[in-house]
Amino acid sequence: MAQLAPVPTTAAASAAPRPRVGILALQGDVREHARALHEIGAKPVQVRLPRDLVGLEALILPGGESTTMRRLIDRYGLREPIVAMARGGAPLYGTCAGMILLADRIADGDEPVLRLLDITVQRNAYGRQLDSFEADIAFPSLGDAPMHGVFIRAPIVSEVGPKVEVLARDPDGRPVAVRQGRVLATAFHPELTPDRRLHRLLLELIAS
Repeated sequence: MAQLAPVPTTAAASAAPRPRVGILALQGDVREHARALHEIGAKPVQVRLPRDLVGLEALILPGGESTTMRRLIDRYGLREPIVAMARGGAPLYGTCAGMILLADRIADGDEPVLRLLDITVQRNAYGRQLDSFEADIAFPSLGDAPMHGVFIRAPIVSEVGPKVEVLARDPDGRPVAVRQGRVLATAFHPELTPDRRLHRLLLELIAS
């Protein structure tokens, strides 16, 4: 994967329209993703209903409680519109619970939701809240510097399909960042650190 282009800093570039990136705002760390998007020049848009998806160029599925988020996605009729958005070519990015929502298979028997990533995940596989941890993760496609990963009740990716690219692994070699076409997911929370490379990658996927 090519290295990311720097964010334009000229006056002309700053006058260009800001990409409109939705954040599923039913539950979870919406504010942190919105702050990250502001910092890289995108316009965050909170998504609660299908009409909120209109005109968006990408969508972030944040961390939170995946069972609650699944229930609210169905209550507000968001499942099919989000799938249609992805199939229409818009990039999607899921963090932690968002990765679970995107997965095609959930190991502990829960019903898959969006089924846009050919992976199997296991919920809370690193442990409960008290088992949360941080680790530096090698992320070759985003440069030589490691990415600091914050893992909070994170899922484990136990199986990866043939069309899925593993972008990063945890210290034990398990996938923690994956990509399938324009769908991206991480088991950790980059929005809780100052590192904006993954949010910039989402904008690169819009531009490509």
